[in-house]
Amino acid sequence: QVQPVESGGGLVQAGGSLRLSCAAARTGFSVYVMEWYRQAPGKQRELVASISSSGTPMIVDSVKGRFTISRDNSKNTGYLQMTTLKPEDTAVYYCSLRDGSLIYWGQGTQVTVPS
Repeated sequence: QVQPVESGGGLVQAGGSLRLSCAAARTGFSVYVMEWYRQAPGKQRELVASISSSGTPMIVDSVKGRFTISRDNSKNTGYLQMTTLKPEDTAVYYCSLRDGSLIYWGQGTQVTVPS
């Protein structure tokens, strides 16, 4: 079992940037698909981006051009680079590591962009 741990959230003004990290505390990180989700207050959790074990990224249309996903398997860590942040990006951001039907979730990190 692998436990992802997110970090890098915080309060940032509109137009600013943040880089979220997702670290796994054990080896085997490279076999997992890494995904970033977010959940805003009163809304369902939604997928933001994913990256395959070989590094193929996918970014949803709503954040395409502003968010970038990457991973460094040698460090057991993945990243979500967020730029030009907007108030509507305010949410708890969750990292998940997926291997087939097995999904491991982190505890989440809060990102707040005041209006």
